[in-house]
Amino acid sequence: MTPPAPPAAPLRADCIGDSAGGLTFDVAARRNNGAALLILRRRVTDAVDAAADTVSLPLAPAAEGRLRAALPSSVSLPEGRWDAYARLSDGRPRRLVPGVTDLRSLAERTPSGLLGHVAVRIPYATRQGNLTVRSWLRAPHAEAVELRLASGGLTVRGRVYGTQLVPAADAELRARPDGGERGRDGAGVRRVEVAAERTEFAFTVPYEGLAPGLWDLWLRPAGDAGPVVRLARLLDDVADKNPVLTFPRVRVRTPHGPVEAGPYYTRDNDLSLAVAPLEA
Repeated sequence: MTPPAPPAAPLRADCIGDSAGGLTFDVAARRNNGAALLILRRRVTDAVDAAADTVSLPLAPAAEGRLRAALPSSVSLPEGRWDAYARLSDGRPRRLVPGVTDLRSLAERTPSGLLGHVAVRIPYATRQGNLTVRSWLRAPHAEAVELRLASGGLTVRGRVYGTQLVPAADAELRARPDGGERGRDGAGVRRVEVAAERTEFAFTVPYEGLAPGLWDLWLRPAGDAGPVVRLARLLDDVADKNPVLTFPRVRVRTPHGPVEAGPYYTRDNDLSLAVAPLEA
């Protein structure tokens, strides 16, 4: 009996980000003798349109033993997590693992917003050590630039892309249905005044009026007349901010009793508040 062939060694890909939001992949493939593709597959949990869950990019020779594929910012990549594969001349898609990653340009990027949306792609290593690209496509987008913590609340400073701020702009806090109580008064939505200047905004959320639970932060750039935009921090090189950017919680007395409150970033890098009850 012929013994099974040993598993092929993983293919390693170096990733470089550019200031426009595009990515370049350099794959180490020394014995490839034909056409090759870099394949991005959106995970089933993130895919909405089955016809749009795969993106194929040609891998062209770049140097001895190296193939290169470009994912420019002009190529649409819907929101989600895209697992990276290479299909070489042997025809078998093989999972890629991260090599050298240079994302310095992403941390310094300031999109113009002229296209009406912001596209962000950040490659990262999964828990299994494989290469995946986290993609966001927000139209419009409200970027949380700075968070200032105080004993009684949170001040958020940010910038909008793909839309305009008007004097009637405000922020909205929405109690998440699965996040706990919606408040004894039944209020699941709170409005907060916003100071706006051109594309920049600032507002302060007082903790004292919030019922225990999880509260998602949204911005209304045009007040009641326009869209509601989820606040997020996307314009840097950190794919998952939740375990990296952590914030202290403060204790506050509210009409609902004493609570511990503070901001956090969700698994999608959206900005939310956690309000947890404390024993009196």
